[in-house]
Amino acid sequence: MASPGGSGGGSASDSPNIIDQKKRKRMLSNRESARRSRMKKQQHQDDLVKQVGELKKENHEIIRNLSITNQLYVNMEAENAILRTQMAELTNRLESLNEIISYINNNSSNNYLFDDGITNDAAMINDCGFFNPNWINQPAIVASGNYMMY
Repeated sequence: MASPGGSGGGSASDSPNIIDQKKRKRMLSNRESARRSRMKKQQHQDDLVKQVGELKKENHEIIRNLSITNQLYVNMEAENAILRTQMAELTNRLESLNEIISYINNNSSNNYLFDDGITNDAAMINDCGFFNPNWINQPAIVASGNYMMY
């Protein structure tokens, strides 16, 4: 005798019932699989949104650091320009002073004092126009920390 709902040759009326149960079971399995798939998809999307937020934050930090670095570069360029100008001026002064020393050393035999206390050589150099006695009292060039920031 066959048991109802069993696998042994039951009646023909049991067959549609078994097919309906298998169909329902497969539909439930498919629904569960689709639900898991939607949950995975949602989790993946949430992870991507979180990653976008982190990358935007990191990008903002990099841009901020780049801006600071660029400002420091501009400041250094300005300071270097000041130092180059000062070096050129000091080089010119040194060359002029070396010329004066050379001239004085070459003409040391004509070293007379005038009434105003200036030596003959110094007076001649001054008359030639390339010795300025006021240079002696000029202040040294000092690098300024003030420069324009852009």
